[in-house]
Amino acid sequence: MPETTTPLRAAPALRRFRLRVILGLFPALLLLSGCIAEPGPEATLPGNSTAAASGSPGAPSTSAPLETTQSSNKAPVYWIGRSNGNVFLYREFRDVPEQDNPVTRALRAMMSEKPLDPDFFTPWQNPEKLASSISGKNVITVDLSEDAFNSNLDADMAVRAIQQLVYTATAAAASSGLIDSGQQIQVRVLVDGHTDYVAFDHVQLGDPMSRVAGLVAPVWIIDPQEGTEIAGGSVKITGRSTLAGGKLAWQILRVEGNGDKTPYLTGETTAGTEAAHSGLFTLALSLSAGKYELRVAQVDAGNGQELNVDTRNFRVG
Repeated sequence: MPETTTPLRAAPALRRFRLRVILGLFPALLLLSGCIAEPGPEATLPGNSTAAASGSPGAPSTSAPLETTQSSNKAPVYWIGRSNGNVFLYREFRDVPEQDNPVTRALRAMMSEKPLDPDFFTPWQNPEKLASSISGKNVITVDLSEDAFNSNLDADMAVRAIQQLVYTATAAAASSGLIDSGQQIQVRVLVDGHTDYVAFDHVQLGDPMSRVAGLVAPVWIIDPQEGTEIAGGSVKITGRSTLAGGKLAWQILRVEGNGDKTPYLTGETTAGTEAAHSGLFTLALSLSAGKYELRVAQVDAGNGQELNVDTRNFRVG
């Protein structure tokens, strides 16, 4: 690790440090959910990157707001998923062991576990060595062994894999209260302690990297997570769209025992426009016991076409 960084500590010491950070930075943390990381000059994409990375029409123009501090021990983990022929980043919250610091354990989950949602995937391999630290300038340093990159990726997918790491590391630091929300947060990746590694034979590592705008999913369902079982009665659904104030179409399908799906409920809602809740949407539905599939899509203001569908399967007990 570079001498300018301080190792993140876990267990009781981490919890005491986290409490001090939260108390000292509480006014700034109130603004955290509205803080959007802009791409740094070092985070350039290959010239052949797709519309999602280049900001072409139809692609989202922002990155996801930094996660807010939470009391839960669940780790925010980003995965790669496909939508409308493109590839985006999606987030899940995962139960993780507490023997590592928040950033390391979120990255370990990203590299060693499978997503809950079968529509998502990760090209990373579980590395033999993985460590992280954070500096006073909001730079997270991740040091991992070369075996993490044992996947054959093209240039576009390599960019998304590196951004998957950047999003996960920054999300873990933000949700744990370990960063100063008044500054941009960046991630430097070392491989076996060196700065000159070319990840997946396409992406030069070593310089600090920020979240790249346009790679986060246009629509994602936050809750319920894939495969969740919910108590009967009122079911709360939350999610996010990259188009604040945009119209969203939603549908609930009932999944029968033989796998057939029948329409159950449909409706429309609007993504939030408030700074602290930009793009967020919430639904409260009354559902009887059974298995369901939720579908949410952006609605094109011009022709009413549904775009960028996200789906989620869950059960009501």
